[in-house]
Amino acid sequence: SACEKGGQWERAVALFADMVVEERGLRPDAECYAALISACGRGGQWQRASLFFEDMQRRGIRPTLATYNALISAFGRSGEWRRAMD
Repeated sequence: SACEKGGQWERAVALFADMVVEERGLRPDAECYAALISACGRGGQWQRASLFFEDMQRRGIRPTLATYNALISAFGRSGEWRRAMD
């Protein structure tokens, strides 16, 4: 969330990657993904946001209202309204 507000999507991705390293045993939840997707969206990285959304679902994490809103916002900020409607 702090990375999102600071416009540091790269830092958010790095922190997320560090968190999910197998040795740490940490598992991201929907809130983590929502923050990550939102940070990518604010950075104009709608493709990355979409990939993280897909990764979340592959891991068996159910999307929440927050994750859907973050993804829709990511598409909207980048002018990808058609994708937001899908």
